[in-house]
Amino acid sequence: MKQNVRNTAVEVLLKIEQNQAYSNLLLNQSIQKANLSQKDVGLLTELVYGTVQRKNTLDYLLGPFVSKGLKKLEKWVLVLLRMSLYQMVYLDKIPDHAIINEAVEIAKKRGHKGISGMVNGVLRRIQREGTADLSEVTHDEERLALQYSMPEWLVQRWITQYGLDNAEKMCAANMEPAPVTGRVNSMRSSREKVLQSLHDEGIEGSNGGLSPDAIKLKKGSLSHSSSFKEGYVTIQDESSMLVARALNPSSNEKILDACAAPGGKTTHIAELLNNTGEVTALDLHPHKVKLIQEQAERLGLTNIKTEALDSRKAGEKFSVSSFDRILVDAPCSGFGVIRKKPDIKWSKKEEDIHRIAEIQMQILDKVAELLKPGGTLLYSTCTVDKEENDEIADAFLKHHSDFEWDKSFNERLPEPLQPYLKPAEAQVQILPHYFNSDGFYLACFKKKTTTGGETQC
Repeated sequence: MKQNVRNTAVEVLLKIEQNQAYSNLLLNQSIQKANLSQKDVGLLTELVYGTVQRKNTLDYLLGPFVSKGLKKLEKWVLVLLRMSLYQMVYLDKIPDHAIINEAVEIAKKRGHKGISGMVNGVLRRIQREGTADLSEVTHDEERLALQYSMPEWLVQRWITQYGLDNAEKMCAANMEPAPVTGRVNSMRSSREKVLQSLHDEGIEGSNGGLSPDAIKLKKGSLSHSSSFKEGYVTIQDESSMLVARALNPSSNEKILDACAAPGGKTTHIAELLNNTGEVTALDLHPHKVKLIQEQAERLGLTNIKTEALDSRKAGEKFSVSSFDRILVDAPCSGFGVIRKKPDIKWSKKEEDIHRIAEIQMQILDKVAELLKPGGTLLYSTCTVDKEENDEIADAFLKHHSDFEWDKSFNERLPEPLQPYLKPAEAQVQILPHYFNSDGFYLACFKKKTTTGGETQC
């Protein structure tokens, strides 16, 4: 059975390597297709995520043992060696001889005797001689890139933007497993009641530390619980839960969620409206719009209206000043969620950041006119890059003199966030090591109200 798990892991890793495919989607497809036991699902997940997460470090350690160089290896051989070395270096419970024997068997089935001999030779030499000592790397960028398996250009960027100490903490946080957190549907229940219901099912949790809607799981599966299936709770990261409360919706308001899928923040806004008013949820892709509809149905929400539409064309669909509040949870590089989606750090390039930032600015520019005077515009991303966050917020205010920072924003954020706020601004950057949450950014703007030549806010 373990042989099958490792074969499956090699197949998934190969697809990720060849197609730049998302590891979480491929892994879920493979788990369903292979019909694995829970124990083997755990091992497969560990092998795939661990190998992808540590790719840079594994290649550095493998390099001296492959005489013709890693670039000349067939892709499947390279991922097999990476996966085997990952087990030898980072997992304690599997003996080296078992790892090597299984790697050789996979190599025999996929290749030929020569390749299996090479795989055997490389891994046995590593077993005898050991791997390089990463602490001997003294250059800061290279050391962090190897110690925490990050692209060196991204490490350099984080050091420039946040300093060496914060950059190292960010890298370290990305290597930690992410906690499972859920958002209680306040329209239907309370945290205490949901925690009790979960306890009755053998699932243990506690109150979250950042959002008043959050619970944090200690034991069990939230997605398989009755509370989840019956719409009392939604799986969502705590920092992401801050968005809807920061937007501050009031009963019967019309709200636009301009980049809504898969709908976590849309449904949270709808819950806070207590099923009054209307949330218009847009997304570019019809199949993602369907996900929002499914979530709304599960949670018993009838005040959500969905549409497949590029939010940059929202002005062609909606009139000027149509909405009381607008959320732009913009497409971004995703560098705040690397620990959940480790392939992000390998699939993105520095030039992608510039391209994404242009799209973010275009979206804000187009939806700004749809907001009523006096209305609130919240901009958020799940990244930590200043070019997509602070710089976009500053550029928006510079080009839209009818907007200003929302002065009440800071008051709506929970006490743990207060040390990270600036009194004169309405923006906050949450780094992943602050609260053991996703890295996240929020900025809030108010549209000015002009009366008799004077501007009131």
